[in-house]
Amino acid sequence: MTRKKILVVDDEPSISMLIEFNLKLVGYEVMCVFDGEAVFEAIPQFRPDLIVLDLMLPKLDGTQVCKRLRDQNNFVPIIMLTALQDLSDKIAGLDNGADDYMTKPFSPQELISRIQAIMRRTSALPTAEAEVLHIGPIRIRPEQREVTVNDEPIELTPKEFELLLFLCKHRGKVLSRQQLLHGVWDYHFIGDTRIVDVHISHLRDKIEKNARTPEYIVTIRNVGYKLTEPVAKESLA
Repeated sequence: MTRKKILVVDDEPSISMLIEFNLKLVGYEVMCVFDGEAVFEAIPQFRPDLIVLDLMLPKLDGTQVCKRLRDQNNFVPIIMLTALQDLSDKIAGLDNGADDYMTKPFSPQELISRIQAIMRRTSALPTAEAEVLHIGPIRIRPEQREVTVNDEPIELTPKEFELLLFLCKHRGKVLSRQQLLHGVWDYHFIGDTRIVDVHISHLRDKIEKNARTPEYIVTIRNVGYKLTEPVAKESLA
């Protein structure tokens, strides 16, 4: 079985070495680079399955790297590393396409757990049959990881896709933010629910006619979210 590849991007050698050591210990193939521009040189040759990306980097910072990758339609999963106090930086990372974030200092074991969770989610989609899920004009093809709205293809990050798929499989059910963290991010601990809100916002921007008045992903105040299909208005006789 081919080993999964992790690209580690951090300009602090001690942190890179710590991450590399622990990832190799559990069987990942690891490549380390130390500035933002080096990411784009490494990707074609290394072809990572996931990127661990520090926010504060020389040449290009983590947010710029993340945005450029998404602009190039590269949706490799990204876990961003941020400073503990920089909440705005976390949100900026998510806004530019990061799938998850961790704050420094962090536990290598928790990082591995989050990487494994993402790997499980991206490899656990059905392959036995060409399943198509639909709600209104939205079509989701899990096997191909494709989404269309009114037959127009929609580009989603891996985590946006998994979130939409999870909501669709639980359509009509109110899901708390903590349930979404558990079901989509596979977190078995109390996580920061802002990550859910940011990804919901991104999904609405892509699938709703008007993200400010969503018809499909509905907010249930003080609880969470629900995916629902609007009732078609009957034409008057």
